[in-house]
Amino acid sequence: MAKTPKVFIDGEAGTTGLQIRERLAENPHVALRSIDADRRKDPGARREMMEEVDLVILCLPDDAAKESAALAASLGNNAPKLLDASTAYRVDPDWVYGLAELTANQPAAIASAQRVSNPGCYPTGAILMLRPLVEAGIMAADHPVTVNAVSGYTGGGKSMVAAYESRTAPDFEMYGLGLKHKHVPELQKYSLLTRRPIFVPAVADYAQGMIDAIPLHLDTLAKTVTPAEIEAMLAARYAGSTYVRVVPADANGKIEPQALNNTNGLEIRVHGDASLGQAVLVARYDNLGKGASGAAVQNLGLMLDIPVNADLPVATARAAE
Repeated sequence: MAKTPKVFIDGEAGTTGLQIRERLAENPHVALRSIDADRRKDPGARREMMEEVDLVILCLPDDAAKESAALAASLGNNAPKLLDASTAYRVDPDWVYGLAELTANQPAAIASAQRVSNPGCYPTGAILMLRPLVEAGIMAADHPVTVNAVSGYTGGGKSMVAAYESRTAPDFEMYGLGLKHKHVPELQKYSLLTRRPIFVPAVADYAQGMIDAIPLHLDTLAKTVTPAEIEAMLAARYAGSTYVRVVPADANGKIEPQALNNTNGLEIRVHGDASLGQAVLVARYDNLGKGASGAAVQNLGLMLDIPVNADLPVATARAAE
């Protein structure tokens, strides 16, 4: 009988770590390991744990994630596989990018990797909409792209969550207007863009759920296409995907961000009017699901070759609502 792989979540007390643990708690194919709370910052205790387990998920700030990755590397041939949920290694060529739907070969690359970087929440939807356009020659790599996005406040870390839950934060706020948001390099690289995109994020007074929107003037694209043709191309690209679906745009021209909460699903819609020569590509997903912990569990399943359900268990999801 094959042994059950052991997993340590380094940073399990944070939002992403807690949700990963909840998504794995009922999975009989994985054994979760933890360090006593009073020893979680002890390098010796963490090193001992890393020697014991098959995979470590890093749910830490960037600097702490780098320290943990170095600690794992010091184990040499005894080092566990690493899955990093921080921003630290997303554009590092020595780490495999953990967006399984990126290309047909990406699941195999993730499965064989020793080190995988989990995607950022905002770039996930935008990359899945943009990259197929560039690869198909519909959009030039130097096309001037703008991505507008809004997230629930749980995507902003402990201080933002505290501000919203104490009612001291604004109902809606745009940020990153210095145009140097840390997700831009990742968004540009994996969308295959040669021109730096403009990324405009925002946060609103609801806990979770995310929308990415990309407006397009169709006459500026490299190929003449209609909104319906873009939709058909994207639908063909993700046909058969477990978690990514292309669905018809709502006739009322509206969309809210929370419908996929507590799942690892992502929906793409193409809103547009061929007579106007304009379209808006929209991705909806859970910033804590496909944008964070759900994607991590999906990657873990590939890395350890075990079956996983990347959605939050129904009982836990209902309790969170």
